[in-house]
Amino acid sequence: MIGGSKLCIIAGPCVLESESLALEVAEAMHSLTQKFRMSYIFKGSFDKANRSSIHSYRGPGLDKGLQILESVKNHIGVPVLTDVHCVVQVRPVSEVVDVIQIPAFLCRQTDLLVSAAKSKKAVNVKKGQFMSPWEAGNIIEKLELSGCKKILITERGTSFGYNNLVVDFRSLPVMRKYGWPVVFDGTHSVQQPGALGKSSGGQKEFVLYLCRAAISVGCDAIFLEVHPEPKNALSDGPNMVALSSMKFLLEQLSEIWDTVIKIRDRYEDKFQ
Repeated sequence: MIGGSKLCIIAGPCVLESESLALEVAEAMHSLTQKFRMSYIFKGSFDKANRSSIHSYRGPGLDKGLQILESVKNHIGVPVLTDVHCVVQVRPVSEVVDVIQIPAFLCRQTDLLVSAAKSKKAVNVKKGQFMSPWEAGNIIEKLELSGCKKILITERGTSFGYNNLVVDFRSLPVMRKYGWPVVFDGTHSVQQPGALGKSSGGQKEFVLYLCRAAISVGCDAIFLEVHPEPKNALSDGPNMVALSSMKFLLEQLSEIWDTVIKIRDRYEDKFQ
């Protein structure tokens, strides 16, 4: 599904809020990605364990969250992805989801990586804001040596002073050389961590530009957090894309992808 001739879109709300909202987003995104000849994976977190404030909404929890994700799979017929934050979550999550995601803050947690790898599911690791792209090789080695056969590595920006991130697009070709598909996170890359004091800010107006650049440089999938009403979202509203804007965004990404895919394999390895 990822790493072939089709661009893959991984998209959904930051945190699962309700079954109806999850189904609304998944159905709309499935329809749009089919229209633009893209593959699609629904994402949604059952628990956001790294919220800035203890008072912030974290999600419906493991049991309810997995029920919602299973409902999306059954009703919409698309693969689903969610995060895990500790080893004990891996087994029950692996019984429902198609892709297990390791959050950026936990990307060096060896026990968590090994456990996810042994689940036999695809594993997507968010490269930490504190890591260089060449250090991602250590993450991949941990997964490979633990038996993982389906690995994704995601670029989501690098810390740039306080409450700010910057994307070094050199990271995409560097990480692609490890031999696994590379994902670009278009919404967390514009996040401003902790900028609002008890929550994070964001500059969603730059999402489109960074996603266009990422496809031009070379990636296999785009990760986006999407919500029908970002202003009313219970997590990460300032950097999420409105569901109503996704047609406009995907149409442009589709055109760029069609051009890039024609020249990537033909010329990429010939430039010295």
